[in-house]
Amino acid sequence: MGEIPTARWLAEKITNRTQRGIALETSALVRAGVLPVGSRLPAIRDLAYELGVSPATVSEAWSDLRRQKIITGRGRNGTWVSGERFVAKPERLASSGNYADGVLDLSMAVPDVTLLPRLDKALAHAANVSDLNSYERSRIVPELRDAVMAEWPYVPEAFLATNGGYNAVYTTVRALLMPGSVVAIEHPTAMRLLDILEDLGVRIVPVVSDMHGPTPASLREALKERPAAFLFQPRLHSVTGQTVSAERMDELGQILAGSDALIIEDDGIGDISSARPVSLGSHFPDRTVHILSYSKTHGPDLRLAVVSSSSAIIEQIQSYRAFSAGWTSRMLQAAAAWLLQDEETSDSVAKARSIYQARRDRLALELSGRGIQTPAGSGLCLWVPVESEPFAMVTLAARNIAVVPGGKFSILPSHHLRVATSRLSDRCAEAADAIALAHRL
Repeated sequence: MGEIPTARWLAEKITNRTQRGIALETSALVRAGVLPVGSRLPAIRDLAYELGVSPATVSEAWSDLRRQKIITGRGRNGTWVSGERFVAKPERLASSGNYADGVLDLSMAVPDVTLLPRLDKALAHAANVSDLNSYERSRIVPELRDAVMAEWPYVPEAFLATNGGYNAVYTTVRALLMPGSVVAIEHPTAMRLLDILEDLGVRIVPVVSDMHGPTPASLREALKERPAAFLFQPRLHSVTGQTVSAERMDELGQILAGSDALIIEDDGIGDISSARPVSLGSHFPDRTVHILSYSKTHGPDLRLAVVSSSSAIIEQIQSYRAFSAGWTSRMLQAAAAWLLQDEETSDSVAKARSIYQARRDRLALELSGRGIQTPAGSGLCLWVPVESEPFAMVTLAARNIAVVPGGKFSILPSHHLRVATSRLSDRCAEAADAIALAHRL
């Protein structure tokens, strides 16, 4: 057990004495090693007295840090800095399992590698990209900019190439949002989006969705919290497979007109959707960030997504990137540009889209025949209702079937499973039988 720092010593190092501020600044002390692992923290009442706040404020701050596994313990046994070391990691993604041979793994909603287009010709073309091996921190090569413009849902002021869709979201929120700010996000959502926001330390406000997208009533309620940003997936929801309808997009636009929130649109599935790309960028060009990833359609090793927004916002994001990579590989950008203009690749993407839809529809039909209804849609997975997530997970695990509990995709209570269908080319009836057993207690 480590030494106990005095309440006065710790209070002197905390300048923001709100609940969020106490949690953020204490975690920063742990990150910096000022509060070493094993340090026992002073009693809540003593620290509250020195800070001039209520014990409840400190207690709630400590609860935040427990959820992040930064501290452990409570009550008479004391509280201390836990773990061998403090390491930031995506908790929701990191807790996903690796499964042995013989397990039917329906946990990964990723593309079937046999359906991805070939890259050999694209990479050969890319070797001749202009400014190859230059250290200039360029935003996007002209060839890729011209290729994406053909299908972009609006005409933006500026584009930026990034190292994949989640890298684009991570960089955007880090560049534009402050820790402790409020972010509205649709419920449910991709677990990696929640990981990114939770790691930043923002307060997440869920926006309930239905078959047409985020509901107007829930968005209006969320905007009362004055969020710094609203993040959603308009073209194809990666968890539920829903697409925001044109009417709903208009409604959302009318509601957001009364807010100054940044609008972040994540098109992470891309042309696996048969729907046309959509955006609020034409209505709010100065505060919309539209992100399109090519990982699911053209290959994750392309490590490529394209971001559009105003020139000022793109400049802010690029300035943040200057601390790290600075630019995305021009070779990979040129390869993506070649693929986007190649007819054979377009045919390959269309074929994959049809196969993914057939696989999803087949499992949905099998489940329907067993009395389980799932939302109509497309994409790489099904959102399956269950009475109890723990019971369902145990039941499926006993039958060597791996899925992901719905709770990983929400900060609200969940009664669902996310079942990946993208690689379910056979054993569909077996999966449906097991899910039917897991559906009810």
